[in-house]
Amino acid sequence: MAMTVAASSSVAVMIPRVSSTQCSTVPYLPPLPPRSFGRSSFTVPLKLVSGNGLQKVELMKTRASSSEETSTSIDTNELFNDLKEKWDGLENKTTVVIYGGGAIVAVWLSSILVGAINSVPLLPKFMELVGLGYTGWFVYRYLLFKSSRKELAEDIDSLKKKIAGTE
Repeated sequence: MAMTVAASSSVAVMIPRVSSTQCSTVPYLPPLPPRSFGRSSFTVPLKLVSGNGLQKVELMKTRASSSEETSTSIDTNELFNDLKEKWDGLENKTTVVIYGGGAIVAVWLSSILVGAINSVPLLPKFMELVGLGYTGWFVYRYLLFKSSRKELAEDIDSLKKKIAGTE
């Protein structure tokens, strides 16, 4: 008995080809209705079987929100004015520029380093294995038990205080 594959854009069905005069046991599947995404509302019908037949129930009805309903626009003039005020309030502008430039250079150099490591055979897989091992250790050390989660939260809080300068 040979098999034939009938494929369309959304469904692939295996239909057995029978060499004798027997009927096929594959049920008839009607084609799927076309999808329309351009509507402003979307309804999912659900058919329920009751005593007097099928009833159609709307399971979910949503409506696309228009731009008038939600106003989350950003005033660019206000944003630039805030940035200008903060920039004018800085005393050491050269230090900020140097740190910002250094951060950009560090990101650029790290991307070059990662690219070089990825070009070496077997080294990327080894680095993935090291990362997986470190992740397992971190979960075991800090996340598995309640007391160690408390310790991690305390360490994070003390680090926040150090960075903010309140400790």
